[in-house]
Amino acid sequence: MKEYIEEIGQSIPIGLFVNGEWITETSGKIEVVNPATEEVIAIVPSCTSEHARLALDACDGAAKEWMALTPRERSEVLRSVFDTMQKEKDIIARLITLEEGKTLKESTGEVDYASEFFRWYGEESLRLGGEMRPSPSGKHTIVVTHQPVGTALLITPWNFPAAMITRKIAPAIAAGCGVIVKPPKETPLTSMYLAELMQRCGVPDGLVNVLTTDDAGTLTDALVADSRLRKISFTGSTGVGRLLLGSAAKRILNTSMELGGNAPLIVCDDANIDTAIEGAFLAKMRNAGESCIAANRLYVHDSIYDEFCHRLVERFSDLKVGNGLEADVDVGPIISRKELEKLQAIIAEAVSDGATIETGGTTLHEQGFFFAPTVLRNVNPDARILDQEVFGPVAPLVRFRDVESVIQQANDTPYGLAAYVFSRDVGKAMRIAQRLNAGIVGVNRGFVSDPAAPFGGMKESGIGREGAQDGIKEFLETQYIATSW
Repeated sequence: MKEYIEEIGQSIPIGLFVNGEWITETSGKIEVVNPATEEVIAIVPSCTSEHARLALDACDGAAKEWMALTPRERSEVLRSVFDTMQKEKDIIARLITLEEGKTLKESTGEVDYASEFFRWYGEESLRLGGEMRPSPSGKHTIVVTHQPVGTALLITPWNFPAAMITRKIAPAIAAGCGVIVKPPKETPLTSMYLAELMQRCGVPDGLVNVLTTDDAGTLTDALVADSRLRKISFTGSTGVGRLLLGSAAKRILNTSMELGGNAPLIVCDDANIDTAIEGAFLAKMRNAGESCIAANRLYVHDSIYDEFCHRLVERFSDLKVGNGLEADVDVGPIISRKELEKLQAIIAEAVSDGATIETGGTTLHEQGFFFAPTVLRNVNPDARILDQEVFGPVAPLVRFRDVESVIQQANDTPYGLAAYVFSRDVGKAMRIAQRLNAGIVGVNRGFVSDPAAPFGGMKESGIGREGAQDGIKEFLETQYIATSW
């Protein structure tokens, strides 16, 4: 039986989605809270280990059915998902805003980005080439093919409820893998809507399954213990990534990990100030700073530091913070009270380390989890705020005078996901970019995500890549066949 919510003027299914059916009767329940109002907008079921087994059963049968279709037929199903997401963009965007909080403008942009993965991988699925060549000895022929890795567990975070899921589902099913999606308990509704949307577009029942849970460890253990699971793709914190890698090691499971970040943003003395301010704003304030590639450490050359700080303060001070459903709001809420309290503690610690609050630094409104966009001036290079991933609208500004020293400071972190460089001298910016230990670098731009580009980090920021051709390869095994005829 299906259950629905009606908050967006459209029926949204609620439940576990297994083998094309909705399951609502479970002992556990999870409340989904609108962070702008603190109201419970839905109650979703929490799965059991038995549901994990049923999902694995479903993937086995559906993957065979899916791969019996021609590559063109599978590609057209993926294209249909893209087209339908575009048609239903307003519905999906409103749902994202309801459960995550970001503004409708940002949610609409997320749907555009999220849907593009289905178009991209629908096209890439037609280009999965192999190789045939004679061996150097001439005694046999080397044939190389690619096979689906098998059933995959996809674990996604709450900050981008649509994009973090489609960035995994699209390449996985394009490669021929059945998937079990474990969405975050904070924002599970978008994944449920997308599951039904994919079903409407012709994705076979059982190929995509959605299991919500309030006990992620138990669910993951049950899936990992089953030999039919062959892949884990995870986006989230480095700490949880370590735990998953430990579990995966017991079975030598194929893993992809997009983990924590602590992105430096370097503004050189010759930077175009207008470009740098706009880039820093985008890199810091996208989704209220709740992004793994958000600029966490802003290093500004001493010669332009005061002007940059003044103009960034002006930009932040003009922002309207409120419910993302309101048309004139620029910044939505933080995801939860817990995360709001973390921000308060981080700001207090930064001030004790010598920083000055130039704007913001406080919670806002009596209801909802709102935090004022914050600029911190005179942050010491060794301040503790620079050692952690700040998931919120907080921009710590650090002075620098020497390019060599700022590159060293930028790299002085266990993380290496994203970084940003601003300079009118593109050659100089590129030389700095190539020396940064980051998997993604923006040069004179603060928005870097693109489905056609590889996304992933170095060091403790992850293993593997999503997007581009790299993303589908994460769900394929290479097979070599030695042939004589």
